[in-house]
Amino acid sequence: MTSVLDHPTPTTRGRWVTGAGGLAAAVLLVAVGTLGTATPARAATAIGLGTADSFAVLAGSGITNTGVTTITGDIGTFPTPAIDQQGSFVLTGADRTNDTAAMLQVKDDLRVAYANARGQQPPIAVTQDLATFQGGTLTGGVYNTSSSMALTGQLTLTGDGDDVFVFQAGSTLITGSDSSVVLTGGVQACNVFWQVETSATIGVRTAFQGTILAAASISATTGATFAGRLLALDGAVTMDTNTITRPGCATTTPTTTAGPTSTTPVTSTPVTTTPVTTPPVTPTTGAAPTTTAPGGSTGGTGGTGGTGGGAGSGAGRGGSSTTGSGGYSQVAVVPVGSVDTGDGSTA
Repeated sequence: MTSVLDHPTPTTRGRWVTGAGGLAAAVLLVAVGTLGTATPARAATAIGLGTADSFAVLAGSGITNTGVTTITGDIGTFPTPAIDQQGSFVLTGADRTNDTAAMLQVKDDLRVAYANARGQQPPIAVTQDLATFQGGTLTGGVYNTSSSMALTGQLTLTGDGDDVFVFQAGSTLITGSDSSVVLTGGVQACNVFWQVETSATIGVRTAFQGTILAAASISATTGATFAGRLLALDGAVTMDTNTITRPGCATTTPTTTAGPTSTTPVTSTPVTTTPVTTPPVTPTTGAAPTTTAPGGSTGGTGGTGGTGGGAGSGAGRGGSSTTGSGGYSQVAVVPVGSVDTGDGSTA
């Protein structure tokens, strides 16, 4: 019997071909994208140096110097306590070579730090001179070569104050004359480490940054300057008119963005209005009106009595009077012998 599976329908076959083609396209896209994108650096972690932190120069089999070399930081060599000064040191620090008990601990701490730097993973493979690798500008991370690591020209390390750089050289580290390591964006020399499987040679007038941790020897040629350390586990450190300054790490303070400013609400106290009571006005009573009696003429002069024994009988009428408000007249002078009735008449 023929099965449906032996003769897939066009729809089924079409789906299979489409699915396979889509998968192949997706794989190809990922591959192309990977080839076209620079691999980002892996994060590196800071390397503690323990009691070796205070040293600018530390050797295993002796220290040699030619010319005037200025060193800021401690120096020491152990287990071979030999310091050959054909020139002179301007030393700001201590020579701790003869402090055997302390130097034992210092070298133990140095070996721990070297193993830390050597074991940091995963690294980015450096395939060419550091001055041209990734355009000569690197961000924080772990960088490794399986053989010699070289710098001919300028290498720029960019980032911030917390970024760490670890370079792992499979054999030697060699810089050309007048090469330089430049730090930008706040990168600190205390966070740059160079782990070298054999020996490091820093070229004439090279301006170098970071701590060199070499299994064998370190040679600083004429005029090279260092913001860092020269720390050799077993070999010698050779210097010639150099300036070496042990780097310190500044504490970085995270930037905080101020939040919105809150305004305290102002509570207004309600004003209580006390009603003002106006006392009732008491009408003022005026003075009583003045009443003037009618006939306001002045009385005439009495007549002269007749001759003979009779007395004159005519008293003059009138006298001054005022007009009253009641519409009636009062007699201002009451005749003798009459009764005053109050209305101007006589009883």
